[in-house]
Amino acid sequence: MKDLTSAMWIKVKGILFLILGIAAATLLVLEHPTWKVGLLLALAVWCFCRFYYFAFYVIEKYVDPGYKFSGLGSFAKYLWQSRKK
Repeated sequence: MKDLTSAMWIKVKGILFLILGIAAATLLVLEHPTWKVGLLLALAVWCFCRFYYFAFYVIEKYVDPGYKFSGLGSFAKYLWQSRKK
């Protein structure tokens, strides 16, 4: 599959991710409408966002500026290879 390069389609893709995330979170909370479920869902989303930031910004900018990640698979490979050293 070739890389997505159109600015418009990149924005559309981002908006679709946002819509799908909101829909999934809404359905989960509607399935079990408790404060506990809502707070745990919010915490999980926040933690995954922080992990994503860590994987693609912190590692690249502060730990290994020479390595460019292309996805979470690339990040997992990087971690696995750095464990072997």
